[in-house]
Amino acid sequence: MKKADRKPTDELRPEYKRSDFGTLVRGKYARKVAEATNVVVLEPQVAQAFPNDRAVNKALRGVQGRRAENGAPVSRPEMYSF
Repeated sequence: MKKADRKPTDELRPEYKRSDFGTLVRGKYARKVAEATNVVVLEPQVAQAFPNDRAVNKALRGVQGRRAENGAPVSRPEMYSF
């Protein structure tokens, strides 16, 4: 049995009114998502040196620990902050 063709429409069902939904804001939560995520993209040559994300994190924690032992600042330098 062949299914009936359903044409998508941009209209709401009769039981809904557009005024029920209020004003829509594009990108309303974009800033919160950006602040909550911390994604770093490695260059291909660097990525080849690590088998997975755990290895990268382990290496970075080692570097961070050595910097803390030497009294060097652990935070990101200003020239790299975005």
